[in-house]
Amino acid sequence: SDREKRVLEERFGLKDGRPKTLEEVGKMFAVTRERIRQIEAKALRKLRHPSRGNKLKDYLG
Repeated sequence: SDREKRVLEERFGLKDGRPKTLEEVGKMFAVTRERIRQIEAKALRKLRHPSRGNKLKDYLG
């Protein structure tokens, strides 16, 4: 989802090169850091799934 993508971009600094903490990302999305952790875990699970591999490769170039 778009939300999962944005969470991963912020957490790992994919846009600006500066990774953010769960707390920082939580404040951006107005949710708890635990909820951000859950969203991040779900998104990473999806990326690890074989059928999603091509989408990740497309994103990374």
